[in-house]
Amino acid sequence: MCDELICRCEEVSREEIEAAITDGAVTMNEVKRFTRAGMGLCQGRTCRRLVERILSEKTNTPLSEIQTSSYRQPVRPVRSDLIQEYNNLEEEQ
Repeated sequence: MCDELICRCEEVSREEIEAAITDGAVTMNEVKRFTRAGMGLCQGRTCRRLVERILSEKTNTPLSEIQTSSYRQPVRPVRSDLIQEYNNLEEEQ
């Protein structure tokens, strides 16, 4: 049987998430730290609900009681010369 891929960004499988829960992860942030699920480019927008559901099933905790993980907005690199140019425009106004 092929293991189900839950977090595509970090290539974390259902088996890895279940192993993290077996090893003691009981919150979303702990699963995230154990496996990196939800730490990829999408910051959990694709996998967060799936991981929450697995955590709920394995810990026998109602889904409504699973605390969501912290996440950051995706960021794109900006060239430093553009930041300086923006700051100069702000000063002129």
